Formats: sequence, C-alpha cells, structure tokens
Amino acid sequence: MPTKSKINVLIVDDSAAIRQLLKTILSSDPEIDVIGVATDPFDAREKIKKLNPDVLTLDVEMPRMDGLTFLEKLMKGHPMPVVMVSTLTQKGADITLKALEIGAVDFVAKPTLDTLRGVDEAKEEIVAKVKTAAKAKIRGSTSAKAVSPPTIAVNSFKLTHQLIAIGASTGGTEAIKDVLIRFPSNAPATLIVQHMPPGFTASFAARLDGLCQVRVKEAEDGDRAVPGQVLIAPGDHHMEIVRSGAEYRVRVFQAPPVNRHRPSVDVLFDSFARNVGCNAVAAILTGMGADGAEGLKRMRDAGAWTVAQDESTCVVFGMPKAAIQLHGVDEIKPLDHIASALLTHVQLEKAS
Repeated sequence: MPTKSKINVLIVDDSAAIRQLLKTILSSDPEIDVIGVATDPFDAREKIKKLNPDVLTLDVEMPRMDGLTFLEKLMKGHPMPVVMVSTLTQKGADITLKALEIGAVDFVAKPTLDTLRGVDEAKEEIVAKVKTAAKAKIRGSTSAKAVSPPTIAVNSFKLTHQLIAIGASTGGTEAIKDVLIRFPSNAPATLIVQHMPPGFTASFAARLDGLCQVRVKEAEDGDRAVPGQVLIAPGDHHMEIVRSGAEYRVRVFQAPPVNRHRPSVDVLFDSFARNVGCNAVAAILTGMGADGAEGLKRMRDAGAWTVAQDESTCVVFGMPKAAIQLHGVDEIKPLDHIASALLTHVQLEKAS
C-alpha cells in the first residue's frame, strides 16, 4: 500500500484570525495539508466524518461546546491524534492538563497575532508537534474512574543520599503521573524535567501533588532535595542538582536552550552524572527527539542505574529510543513497571 504523502489536518477554532494563522503556519510545510477548518465542535464533528483528517488541532475555549467536552466525546467515539491550542494562562494550563489526561497527544501555545516574532517562534513548534501527533499512539479516553495502581513500598530508612532523575516530553504528563502515583510518601528525592512552557509546570506540579503520596512542587532555586518530595523544573528554566555540604540542592537558572529545549533533560542528567554518580537512578520516558539520551549515557557511565520506557507504552518512542541506541540504558520496561524498577534499584544501591 502506498504511503500517504501528506498529513491531513483539520483546524478547530472559533477565532477566524487564529484559524487563518494556523492554516498559514501549517500549510507552509510541504508535508502537511490543511484539508479544512471548523468554527466549533459541532462543525468539527461533521467535517471529521466527511474529511477523515489525520490530526486535529483543537482550541481549548470555544462557544456552544468547550474543547474538553468535545475531546472527551471524540476520544470515546472516534479516537484520533489531537493537538490542543492553549492560551498561556492559569485557566488555559489547567484545562490543557485535563485534555492530556483525556487523550490529547500534545499542546501548543496559541500563536500571537500582534507581532511577526510571535508567529515565527510558534511556527516551528506547531509544525513539529502536528507531525509527531500524526505518528503517535492514541490512548483514547482515560477515565478518572480508573483504579489507582498500588503504591510500592520502600524501606523505612531515610534515603537521604539516594536520588531519582526523570525526563520526558510528548506524552510525559500522563507517564510521569503513572510513575509518581506508585511512589510511597518516603520515596527518595526525585527531580523531573518535562518539556512545558512557563506557567504550565506550576499547574502540573499542583495536579500531581493532589494525586500522589509524595509532595510535588515546581522547583525554586536553592530547594533541598529531600526524601518524600518531587521537584519539577519550571518552564523556560533549566534545573541542575548540586552538592551543598552534606545536602543536595537544585539550581534553577536561565541559559540558552539545550537540544532546543529549556528546561532540558540533558542539563538535569548531566548534573546528576557530575554530582550524584552511583547514588542515582534515572528514567527516560516518552517524548519526541533525543533530549536526555546523552545525559543518561553519562549517568550510566558514572555508575547510575538507568531505565527507559518501552516502545509499546510510549506515546512517542523518540527519547527512549535515542538513549537505547547510545547504550545509555540498563533496562527497558513498560510504563507500569518503571516505578518499581526505580525504587528496587534505589534499595539495592542502599543495601550494597
């Protein structure tokens, strides 16, 4: 069967200006064909039936039916790749995180209309995420009624010098949740980089904090890495682990993007390789690209134990695959085994 030459996209947005802007951005790429636009979910429903798009871009806030309600109906009746188009606001962040939980592949910030600079900055990201969505595994709706997985026990001793590092991108918000809800309240200090813009990481941390036994917060410069706490790198900032006397603390800072990302997984993993060495374990989860692959290899070379999420459970297998190809991975596990693998090896290291 011949390979389809273009990715067919349907744009759903109530703003005529945004519809035109997204159409211009996406149509500029020779691999993408915008086959239609819809003004609201009711219009979108009919055009999905008629046009059968490969990818949908979906506005978060629309009249008549909001984006979340439509997405939930879509994922139950006609699961397909969806990229949410979100405003960079607190409300936009909360709604977008819920959309990712329901089954959206990814999200992009709504491009600005006031300057060409805003359009230029948005173009590369929007095109890349639509292309990734076209190849992503679609999870469908994940109902809030699902039973929480069992928490994995950790010995009662305080694992002061044992640390966990996790990196993720596309599909990572739900993958990270799956890992952290299995952590007990005394799990080792955990540092996480998830590719997200400013504002979204605070909402992401707050959402996880309400679901998990461990405390979860957006990292601030100078925070101590302590058992029972998870620190999420803030959007638009890198995060490192540094030794401060007998303690570990985080350094949160702005510097040029690494692998086109800020925060970058490689920045976090490289600091673990330098400053934590064999007292660390690390996981690289679902995501497009290769950020974190080289850093994970350096962690392994420094004595850390490392694990990658397997292809069958990744939304996008890019980051784990790159780490595996670099021989930076000790084991490859399905998502629901990542937490137990991390905690088991922490305890093995402590006992050795």
